[in-house]
Amino acid sequence: MWSDTESKEDYLNFGEVSQIVTEILETEDMLPVSIGVFGNWGAGKSSLLNLIEQQIKPDEWIVIKFDAWLYQGFDDARTALLEVIASHLIQAAKDEETILQKSKNLFARIHGLRLLGLMAEGAALAAGIPTFGLISKTFETAKESLDGVQNETESKQIVEVGKNLVDSGKNLIKPKEKQTPPQQIDEFRKEYGEILQDLGKKLVIIIDNLDRCLPANAIQTLEAIRLFLFLNRTAFIIAADEEMIRHSVAGHYKDLSYRHQIDYLDKLIQIPIRVPKAGVLEIRAYLYMLYAIHQKLPTEKLTNLRQFLENHLQQSWQNQSLKPEQVAELIGGQNTQALLVDFERANRIAPLLANSPNIHGNPRIVKRILNTIKMRTKIANKRQMPLNEAIITKLVIFERCVDSEVVTKFYQLINEEEGKPELLKELENDNEQNLSTLSENKPIQTFVKEWVKLEPKLSDIDLRAAIYLSRETIPLNTYTAQLSQKAQDTLSILLTTTTRTGSENTQNAIQQLTMDEQISVMETLIEQLRKVDNWNESPKGFTGACLLAENSEGGATILSRFIIELKQSVNRPWLNVALKNANWYKE
Repeated sequence: MWSDTESKEDYLNFGEVSQIVTEILETEDMLPVSIGVFGNWGAGKSSLLNLIEQQIKPDEWIVIKFDAWLYQGFDDARTALLEVIASHLIQAAKDEETILQKSKNLFARIHGLRLLGLMAEGAALAAGIPTFGLISKTFETAKESLDGVQNETESKQIVEVGKNLVDSGKNLIKPKEKQTPPQQIDEFRKEYGEILQDLGKKLVIIIDNLDRCLPANAIQTLEAIRLFLFLNRTAFIIAADEEMIRHSVAGHYKDLSYRHQIDYLDKLIQIPIRVPKAGVLEIRAYLYMLYAIHQKLPTEKLTNLRQFLENHLQQSWQNQSLKPEQVAELIGGQNTQALLVDFERANRIAPLLANSPNIHGNPRIVKRILNTIKMRTKIANKRQMPLNEAIITKLVIFERCVDSEVVTKFYQLINEEEGKPELLKELENDNEQNLSTLSENKPIQTFVKEWVKLEPKLSDIDLRAAIYLSRETIPLNTYTAQLSQKAQDTLSILLTTTTRTGSENTQNAIQQLTMDEQISVMETLIEQLRKVDNWNESPKGFTGACLLAENSEGGATILSRFIIELKQSVNRPWLNVALKNANWYKE
């Protein structure tokens, strides 16, 4: 099994991209600069950030890593970013008393902005300086506090406490004369620049996981970045899914046109860099490295293999062939034969993983597929099932690369024809006449034609054990037999429902179910939703589940519980919009 964390090694030939970013940072004329590292979920943004960080010279730079998602729900994202920067400056200046004092003053000024800056947002905005939108938030909090106070004495006490808070904020900074929030921000920027100048270093802030944040938190972080955009000796590297950030902008600024949403991000990101899409050659090299890690190769041999594959990728425009025997011989050692088997499998499956429209060469999805394969292989071995890893690999790829209906139909054929469906034999013999029984979708048909050619051939193998092994990860199969026919029909309808209101036919199907049947259908829908890897958009079955929840009190309770659990790891704008007017959903 492989850990689902970002890599600190270059397995996907990102080195050239990271070098370009490093060269930009090392060019004095380019500072200050903001660089956007854009890519879809799982494309390798965090791994690319790790490579960039490794190439930054520590004697010239102060490097700050800020995980925007980490602070969500615990602190104002803007203030959190400012305080993290100030804390790193204090640490960098610990041996220089004068610079250290300036850094402490800077930290105190942030607290001052948190308190004093709340009193004159209008003046700050008039001066064209961001105030981080904290004024209205504070007044709303104060109002909510006072709304619940019935006693006049209590009210006076609260007002006195508020006055003490403001006074303590003033004491934090101790200005020579009273300063407005715009003046405070000007002083902040000035002190910040002086500290970096005195330290003789430049500062780079690496922001990751911005696209995992709720829209408000994402926008808060971007607004805080504006404060530093034109300060010397400073660079920002921001990793995000570009489309998700635009969704956040659209959600936060309701009246912005699409063009202005694009303009907003373009003004903050001066140099956009997109994570290169992994093609067949990159996925093949990635698989080689993952298999080598699984075989527990010594660090030195892993390094040699990585370097060999990197050189091969850089020269692939001359020659794309890569013989597993050549690579296995390069590594040598006791596990050569096992590696050779793995490398040959990598050569076979790399084109499918790179070109499938459901995978698109996404490294994280590829790693999850391999983990599923290894997990099933371990279970098969423990239960002495007549299945090897090659068979399991082929079926897992099929499940991940086609629609759930196609998987259901194929596995139903396996059950009905005692594990050896005639259609599979026909396809292996290049008879595609009945392929439409699986799907009318042309891209899926094209995939199935290529998938059938993948070794090993399955038509002579009883695949019922493989279906049993897959019961927890395939979209639907024999376990739906526990549902009544009415429930199965309703389930099929809800899996394909795309409108929140549903058709009259859908509503009638739900109403005809008993309470127990409604709950069983909801549990089955949630089982499918738990298998979804990509929540960038509403997955199949989610709209149907919401529609069922609107008509089933028991179903609503189950779905609400699932969504609360889901939102702990997945925060997407469309999800919040979908739940905004849902009366059945309770946090």
